Amino acid sequence: MMNQERAMDRREFIKAGAKGVAGLAAATTALGAIKPQRVLGANDRIVMAVIGINGRGREHYRQWVRIPGVEVKTLCDVDERLFPERVAELEKLQGKKPKTEYDLRRVLDDKDIDAISIATCDHWHALATIWACQAGKHVYVEKPTSHNIWEGRKMVEAARRYNRVVQAGMQNRSIEGVRKAIEFLHSGKLGEIYMAKGLCYKPRDCIGRGQEAPVPEGLHWDLWLGPAEYRPYNTILVHYKWHWFWDFGCADIGNQGPHQMDIARWGMNKREHPVRVKCVGGKFACDDDQETPNTQLATFEYADGKILQFEVRGWYTNDEAGVRIGNLFYGTEGWMYLNGDKWYTYYGRKNEPGEYYDGSGDVADPMNLAGAGGAAHFVNFIEAVRANDWTKLNADILEGHMSTVLCHMANISYRLGRELVFDGHAERFVGDEQANYYLSRNYRYPYVVPEKV
Repeated sequence: MMNQERAMDRREFIKAGAKGVAGLAAATTALGAIKPQRVLGANDRIVMAVIGINGRGREHYRQWVRIPGVEVKTLCDVDERLFPERVAELEKLQGKKPKTEYDLRRVLDDKDIDAISIATCDHWHALATIWACQAGKHVYVEKPTSHNIWEGRKMVEAARRYNRVVQAGMQNRSIEGVRKAIEFLHSGKLGEIYMAKGLCYKPRDCIGRGQEAPVPEGLHWDLWLGPAEYRPYNTILVHYKWHWFWDFGCADIGNQGPHQMDIARWGMNKREHPVRVKCVGGKFACDDDQETPNTQLATFEYADGKILQFEVRGWYTNDEAGVRIGNLFYGTEGWMYLNGDKWYTYYGRKNEPGEYYDGSGDVADPMNLAGAGGAAHFVNFIEAVRANDWTKLNADILEGHMSTVLCHMANISYRLGRELVFDGHAERFVGDEQANYYLSRNYRYPYVVPEKV
């Protein structure tokens, strides 16, 4: 009965949502794909807007303005209290004062803007990306690319339907040392890679308790909530601790996890979903408002029996081979650990040291735009936008979706407390409506991800 009611709710929300983005209607047609608002050449200026400017968004605009020919015209955030400091910083960086908007829809109506970068709360990633594609904008969207599996697939559909360049913020795919590690793994020198593990041993303090309060002046609370169910303003949510609430975030397995699970999947050369998942864990040591676990261990099994694991340890812990945030790969001839952009291999029973990469081979780049580090990922996006060719991306939205699905599968298994079987072609759990309930959510009008994008 719960699922039938939920399905009816979603249909009603979707019908309503078709009317909810009036500002985008002019940019779309009943037949589907739209034409770009202007055709870009290799030397054309790219005009950007950054959506969400509190945390990661600050790094976005700092990186965009370092790339020749890129202008950040607009900063957008639902919290207008952030504008004075961010505007002053950006004006100093690019020599031009940006505009400000608190409503993403007004940004998307601006025909001067070629692309947006999204650094909002997780629950806004999908809708912002889909609206942007419909409005003819290219998109750089942070991880996790989505808040649930269903809307992640809709992001891929929107990118393809409107032929937009959509880069997932999984910058390891542009880091030289990581790329060399993957090339080595694919070479077969470690034998067959039968297991990979991602680590998130990141200490987190207890988040404490919040309280309901009047909405602060300058914060547009309804917009902040967006697709999520309405709730009164609570002091604990804005600006970072929303990560640890299911309505807005995806726990650390969906926060740090997409990076290392993406590397693990890439290293194993898996371009398919696993068929089975089991995730256990809990919230330990803290008596506070946090809903998500601070300890998780997820195991994924692929159709060929190969294994991908991911572990979150948010409290006191050791490391593994000196790695706290990174990856381990196990092959039939030896193993590798990857820590940042550096990696080392070991062979046989005697654990004899083998090939390694310590980062010293990177080409010197005074602007750090093409060498190691996340900057190269932003450059890759701009190059793909100038070419209007999403195949040039290092982390196309489909890759981002595939890796983000792992995070969602793990969380669903954790929340239900049992192993689940997954049909990767349908992106549904097999014969398990209780698990399928978590594939999507009830979207709140007018912030509705539509069935047909």
